[in-house]
Amino acid sequence: MNESPRPVPHQIDAQALQQQLRRLARRDEAPWLHAEVARRMAERLDFIKLKPADYLEWGPGLGDSLAALQSAYPESRAWWIEPTPALRLRAERRLQKPWWRKLLDSAGPQLARGGEPVQMLWANMALHAAPDKPALLKTWHQLLAVDGFLMFSCLGPDSLVELVRLYEALGWGRPLPAWVDMHDLGDMMVEAGFADPVMDQERLRLTWSEPEKLLADLRALGGNVAAARFPGLRTPRWRQRLLAALESLRGPDGLIALSLELVYGHAFKPVPRPRMSGETHFSLNDMRSMVRRSGKD
Repeated sequence: MNESPRPVPHQIDAQALQQQLRRLARRDEAPWLHAEVARRMAERLDFIKLKPADYLEWGPGLGDSLAALQSAYPESRAWWIEPTPALRLRAERRLQKPWWRKLLDSAGPQLARGGEPVQMLWANMALHAAPDKPALLKTWHQLLAVDGFLMFSCLGPDSLVELVRLYEALGWGRPLPAWVDMHDLGDMMVEAGFADPVMDQERLRLTWSEPEKLLADLRALGGNVAAARFPGLRTPRWRQRLLAALESLRGPDGLIALSLELVYGHAFKPVPRPRMSGETHFSLNDMRSMVRRSGKD
């Protein structure tokens, strides 16, 4: 009898991912890290000359980017799409202004319902957890207007590398998927139709005084969705072993440390170029953009 193939380490268990998203949706707050990453990503907007008249935030239920985006583009029309049903209600509560503020100024970000594409798509801490990253990038490309741009952040492969090594040494499987390298993400962006992708990374060192606090914070970020994780249930005895093993990560300063690799990327949607074939297809929005652009040239 043939054995079933072992899962590739970077593969994500889509069912486990949905379970974790539903769990996170029940929390009152978005993950503690995400607003800080949004702030750091917003600082990179200073290098882009285009000031979008409208933008779309992808996945605001966990992205926690409202403050960063409104500070960067207070005059822009804001839209959002929350692809996870369990997170949609919380996104609505977070993004809609109270009724009394609507009497004083314009409404907050609105749920995108189709229509004209936007000039910027913003996706904070979403891409690394996508089971099919090329498909998601193609979706983002379709939502953008010609000459619009994508801004995203995600975790890189060196995130929590100390924890990965600890699990490997103890034979515990993977504690998280092997996130995709930023150079491979750049190739995926080009394949999806983006132009001039720019990628950079930033490394953070996180510290805790107690292993219990470390585990609580990691759980607030999400759960283990690696397809190559340990397949069975963990026991209280195993948890005690994990707490003891985490003590080996204490540094000279007496703190337990883990590292994070943050990856930032942006790219533009270029004017579509006709392919030399017997039949060429364009979306209506792309055709309109080409006509407008030709009129300006």
